[in-house]
Amino acid sequence: MHALFEYLPLVVFFILFKAVDIYWATGSLIVLAGLQIIYYLIKKEPIPKRTLIFFILIAVFGGLTIFLHDETFLKWKVTIINLFFAIALIVSDKIFNKNIIKDFLGEALTLPEVIWGKLNLAWALFFTLCAVLNWYVAFNFDLDTWVNFKVFGLTGLMFVFSIGSVLILSKYLPDDEEDNDADNKPEKTAEKNNK
Repeated sequence: MHALFEYLPLVVFFILFKAVDIYWATGSLIVLAGLQIIYYLIKKEPIPKRTLIFFILIAVFGGLTIFLHDETFLKWKVTIINLFFAIALIVSDKIFNKNIIKDFLGEALTLPEVIWGKLNLAWALFFTLCAVLNWYVAFNFDLDTWVNFKVFGLTGLMFVFSIGSVLILSKYLPDDEEDNDADNKPEKTAEKNNK
């Protein structure tokens, strides 16, 4: 459900861009981002910070794009949001001693602190790379190329980087056999005590 929530606006944006134009596509992003906020309010769940930040940025930059009939604002939004995430990861870690990546993944993974630090830095560098690539494509290629890059290129890069991160961290994941052994130890101890 979360993945659908995450990528539905992007799919609708792409379809409306191809079927109508960039302004209808931008309007759909604003509406769907707003609906995501309303969904969390109705469910009385806390709004994820990422969702809230996305909504604010798309409302401002998308609104300017539609109002001024200039897609430049929408192009900048993608660069700004990636830079925002990169800066947030670095500032949170270096100034506030809070590793955001560890906060997200800490329950699922047990890693040495040095690895958490490297992972946080790697994601910050990745978001910076995405920001620079978006800026380059947005202002050196036509609108159609940029939309394709935004929808498929950046999404593909995110997928590849996520999979790469998992593969690199796989040596730190617990083995199923170790989990089974740990689960069976109390039973084996009880059996010995009963004898």
